[in-house]
Amino acid sequence: MATHPVPPPSGPPAGPVPAADRHGHGHENLRGILWILFSVVMASAMSLSVRALAGEMDSRMIVLFRAAVLAVLVGMPLIPNTPLRRQMGLSRPWLHLIRGAMIGFATHFGFYTLASIPIATASVLFFTAPIFATILAGIFQGERVGPRRVAAVAAGFLGAVIILRPGFGVFHPAMLAGLASSACFAVALTMSRGLVKADGWLAAYFSSVVVTVIVSLPLAWPVLGLPTSGFGWAVAAVLVVTAFGRGVADLLAYRYAEAAVLAPITYLRLVLLGVAGYVFWGEVPDGPTLAGAAVIVAATLYIARREAQLARAAKT
Repeated sequence: MATHPVPPPSGPPAGPVPAADRHGHGHENLRGILWILFSVVMASAMSLSVRALAGEMDSRMIVLFRAAVLAVLVGMPLIPNTPLRRQMGLSRPWLHLIRGAMIGFATHFGFYTLASIPIATASVLFFTAPIFATILAGIFQGERVGPRRVAAVAAGFLGAVIILRPGFGVFHPAMLAGLASSACFAVALTMSRGLVKADGWLAAYFSSVVVTVIVSLPLAWPVLGLPTSGFGWAVAAVLVVTAFGRGVADLLAYRYAEAAVLAPITYLRLVLLGVAGYVFWGEVPDGPTLAGAAVIVAATLYIARREAQLARAAKT
């Protein structure tokens, strides 16, 4: 999966949620905040691992390597565990296939972006995923998108245009790849809720990594290869561990706390990656990147806050 700041496409665990969890009150909110902080650290380390590993492996091969290892790690416990295998129903296999393909393409676009442009700029572009998800919810799920959310979406895209700066000589194709990654991930996100409800989060997660392997094989075939140094293998191990840790942390964070509470915390990743980009690669975000980031952050925070208000109103 890509490193996007939205609830993971595998979604929260299916089944009834205690009242304290639904309303995000008291210590449950605190638990969610602690898990999202862990997720921020894991996601930041994962992004840095992709960037560091890009010196030894093509980004397409990095995606295939990560997905294959995760598929094995998640799939192995299913072989001897019959009760667990029974939870792996695929009631709508074509939807699993489409969703997994979207996640696979999102990851390829995202890893190419991380390997090609300053890491802080790449991360800002990934934060447009909630904006795409809002548009898709209105188109495919019949959700009413009022004028205030339309304005937030427009502002978010304005922030992206500020970063892209078309016609000013600083454009890189990886910038568009970052937006494409967010768009693909948003498609997968809109499909996740129904699949998780029908088949459970484990089936949704496992199918996504398996389909990512299938999608990645023809893409990575011309660049097949493994890390060529001990450092590369260490970074690859960090990549797999942090990817799995981030996925679990996101699941638990969004189970215990409301998205509106967690959304502001996810922006700590921009700070961590901005500092890391400066320390390790001497990257300093320029003025337009910072201005575009501010606009995107404001837009996505408003969308998260508005979604929470609508959710609470629907419950009353």
